[in-house]
Amino acid sequence: MKNLLQNIQQCTICQEHLPLGPRPVVSAHPNSKIVIIGQAPGTKVHASGIPWDDASGKQLRKWLNVSDKDFYDETKFAIIPMGFCYPGKGTSGDLPPRPECAPQWHKPLFENFKNVELVLLIGMYAQNYYLGKQAKKTLTETVRNYKAYLPEYLPLPHPSPRNRFWLSKNPWFEVEVLPELRLKVKELL
Repeated sequence: MKNLLQNIQQCTICQEHLPLGPRPVVSAHPNSKIVIIGQAPGTKVHASGIPWDDASGKQLRKWLNVSDKDFYDETKFAIIPMGFCYPGKGTSGDLPPRPECAPQWHKPLFENFKNVELVLLIGMYAQNYYLGKQAKKTLTETVRNYKAYLPEYLPLPHPSPRNRFWLSKNPWFEVEVLPELRLKVKELL
């Protein structure tokens, strides 16, 4: 795993497409119990090199009901984005994750895990990649049907502050999904 992580951090496979250059952000350990698969680092995470080191990360840790110490303990949480580097700015937020990363690095990472019991799929890109045809037509439908993907996967919306509208439109998420998420995380840790 150590060599694999070093190879990922030296990756330049899509360098010409990255406005800030390559800076792969990943955190994993062979004993990780929960894998968090998000989209791609934003500019703040690109600058710090620390996954989920932003407002979205604070919200995600609230959802999980875990401390920063537990969240960044690689034996508890592996953090693997769909795109390992900041993809650039789009018209309404960041561009989608680069398509080269997941096919190149996800399988070798999962081959090194020994104790993974839950994979959190955050956002549409992770859900479509891992659930394939089992994903529903929309992120909302996929998250609403989260029980269909357990015990292996648990789909979540992105915890970005920009997602406040989605959260206010879907109060069932906080009532139904978050308690189950917190219970599963507590049991696994």
